[in-house]
Amino acid sequence: MRDALPNDVVIVAASAAGLATAEALRNKGYDGALTLVGDELHLPYDRPPLSKQILSGAWEPERVRLRDQEAIGKLYANFRLGRAAVGLDLPERRVLLDGGDPLGFDALVIATGVTARRLPDDDLAGVHVLRTLDDALGLRAHLLGGPKVVVVGAGFLGAEVAAVARTMGLEVTLVDPLPVPMQRQVGDRIGELVGQMHRDHGVELRLGLGVTRFEESAGRVVAVELADGTKLDADAVVVAVGSTPATNWLTGSGLPLGNGVECDANCRAAPGIYAAGDVASWHNPHFDRRMRIEHRLNAAEQGMAVAANLLGEDRPFAPVPYFWSDQYDASIQAYGIFPEGAEVTVLHGSLDDRKFVAAYGHEGKVVGVLGWNSHRELRKLRQLVVDRAPDPGQRTAEGRQEP
Repeated sequence: MRDALPNDVVIVAASAAGLATAEALRNKGYDGALTLVGDELHLPYDRPPLSKQILSGAWEPERVRLRDQEAIGKLYANFRLGRAAVGLDLPERRVLLDGGDPLGFDALVIATGVTARRLPDDDLAGVHVLRTLDDALGLRAHLLGGPKVVVVGAGFLGAEVAAVARTMGLEVTLVDPLPVPMQRQVGDRIGELVGQMHRDHGVELRLGLGVTRFEESAGRVVAVELADGTKLDADAVVVAVGSTPATNWLTGSGLPLGNGVECDANCRAAPGIYAAGDVASWHNPHFDRRMRIEHRLNAAEQGMAVAANLLGEDRPFAPVPYFWSDQYDASIQAYGIFPEGAEVTVLHGSLDDRKFVAAYGHEGKVVGVLGWNSHRELRKLRQLVVDRAPDPGQRTAEGRQEP
C-alpha cells in the first residue's frame, strides 16, 4: 500500500543523504514544507575528505561543503542546525528536539548516519575520534605539533588516518585485533597487501592484539597498553574502531530497530517514514539480502530513491554499492559486497605490481570486484556484479582456464 503524498516533510539530519533527499524532492516537483534538522552547526558537507584532504591540509574546510549558499536557498527549506533529535512520537507524527519545540510531519526521512564507537577512557586529552568536520580539524591541529601517533583500528578510516599521519612525517603505529588491516572490508588476501604497503611507508603494525587501556598523566594520554602487556608511547591516539547506527533517539518509538532502522526494499520503515544513508537497513533485491552500507555514494543514491518513493514511485532500491579509499599512492576502488570467506580471483594485472582487479565470488556468483590503481579496467568489470556472473574462482578450481 502506497503512502499518501505528503505536504510536510521533515528530514533528520542535514547529511549527504538528507540533502540528496531534499534536492530530489524539489527536482521531482514537491512544493510542500521541507525541514532539515542537523545536530551540527554546519550545512551539509562531504565526509570522505575528512580523513584525507582535510586531515592532510590539502583542502580548506570550505571545500567540503556539498552546496553553496545559493543552492541551499533554492531548496526553500527550513534548516534547524545545532539541534539534535531526541525522540519520535509516532502516533502524533512529531519529532522531538533537544530543548523542546517538537516538529510535526506528514512524512519523515531518517538520515542520521552513524556515531563513532568509543573505548573506555577515550575522553582523555590527546585521544581523538574522527567523524565530523570539527573532529578532523581538531586532529589536524594536534598532528601539526609532531606527536607520536597510535591509531587504534585498521579498517578504512584507521588506515587512511595512518597514511596521512605518516605522510606528514610522524611516527605512527597502527593497532588492530585482526591479523591484517581492512580484513572485514576486503578480506585476508588484499588486507595483507594493505599491511605491506603501510610497512613499506614506515608504519609500525601491531596486529592480532587488542587495546587494554590508555595510560594517562595529568589527564592526557601518554601510552596505549596492548593485550600482551606492551606499552606504546603516544602523544596522539586516534580511535577508529567502527561505528554504530545513530538510532538512540528512536528507542521506544515503535520503529523496527536492529542494525539500523529496519526498512523494506523501498527503504520504508513505517507508513510515511523512510530511512536513507548509513543508518538505513533494508532488503537489497539485487543481492537478496538485508544490508546497511556506510558509503558516500550509497547515501546520495538512497536519498534520491527515498524521495521518489515518498512521491509515489514505489520502486525497490537495488544498488551495486561502490566505495573507495586513497592511501599513499594507492587508489583502491570497489563495487559490490565482500562477504567473509569470498573467493578472490585476480582478473587483471597482478598483486605484486600493485595494479590489478580482483573478483570476489560467493555462492557461485561474482558479488564484488576490487581494483587497485586500475580504474578503467574496474569500471568494465563492474558488469560482472551487475550480471551476477559465475564465480571465476570456481571455474579455475574445476580445472578450466581463469579469465
